[in-house]
Amino acid sequence: MKSILLLSVLFLVACSGKNPQAPPPAPPSLPVASVVSGTETTFQEYPASIEGTVNVEIRPQVTGTLDQVFVDEGALVNAGQPIFKINEQVYRAALNNAIAAQHAAEAAMVNAQLEVERLTPLVQNKVISEFQLKSAKATAQAAKANIEQAKASVSTASINLGYTLIKAPVSGYIGRLQKKRGSLVGPADVEALTQLSDVHDVHVYFALGEKDFVNFKDQYPGQTLNDKLKKLPAVTLLLADGTAYAKTGKIDVIDGQFDKNTGSITVRASFPNPQGLIRSGNTGKIRLSLQHENALVIPQSATMEVQDKIFVFAVADSNKVKRQAISILGKKGTDYLVKDGVKAGDQIVLSGLDHLQEGTVITPQKATDKVAVVKK
Repeated sequence: MKSILLLSVLFLVACSGKNPQAPPPAPPSLPVASVVSGTETTFQEYPASIEGTVNVEIRPQVTGTLDQVFVDEGALVNAGQPIFKINEQVYRAALNNAIAAQHAAEAAMVNAQLEVERLTPLVQNKVISEFQLKSAKATAQAAKANIEQAKASVSTASINLGYTLIKAPVSGYIGRLQKKRGSLVGPADVEALTQLSDVHDVHVYFALGEKDFVNFKDQYPGQTLNDKLKKLPAVTLLLADGTAYAKTGKIDVIDGQFDKNTGSITVRASFPNPQGLIRSGNTGKIRLSLQHENALVIPQSATMEVQDKIFVFAVADSNKVKRQAISILGKKGTDYLVKDGVKAGDQIVLSGLDHLQEGTVITPQKATDKVAVVKK
């Protein structure tokens, strides 16, 4: 009985005791870094179309049968090199006729002049009336005019004959041959014989929106747009496969007005193309560089996006974190350029943002150089 009573007392004493409280968890240790400002360069890319400095449609100036094709598609030709030959027989005969007509007119001129010379002394001696001499002189003038007309006909026939041999007006590459040997060709044809592109230099055209254009021209010194063009840095051409063209180009022309339909303005950059690696009709992208003074750069991994807004966790007093919205100016690799929301010297948390809440106390851990990435 005593033992049962003793156990009951011990049980009551044990039940009346309090459990010891667990110590609060230590603040999480997270890497932080200071935001510093500096000059940064970002790049923007714009779709572009490529054209040769000269793109010429080769069309016949006279009608006839295509007798010879001296080049193949894609061939490189020099200015003045023959590329097509139209049958010349008709035009050779027309030239011969014109030359014969000229000779006849010259002979008529000789006869008219002889008549004037014969009548002149007769008029002086009053053998015949002066009217006959005036008539003879008028005939001589008409004969002279006929010679000029005949010479013009010879020139026209000679030009038409010359048109039967079609030569390259510029150096460049031959496009597709739309007509083959034996085809009947003429000036009224809908399709050109071919196209010839001079691509020793190429023009690359791209468009800037109104806002981009304002930002673009505000980046560089100069009172006028022409002054700014002279001071623009070189630009890069990205080819269709994403690789950068080996040679840089220069922006040299900006269109005179905005397109009302698209709200953009066309800009031209010129690139050297000595090896002919780029052809007319190619597409690509122009990469422009923009400099930002006193820019704040933070890694994208140090941000979080909530409802289309971007936030960072700034470290405030007593190591409490505060969620701060930021405005993004642009991107550079894996970093953001910040317009506002933070300032130089602010401490921000670099990782572990998913587990943070407003007001959480942390133990700041100085980030290594490779992690901080907030630098000039």
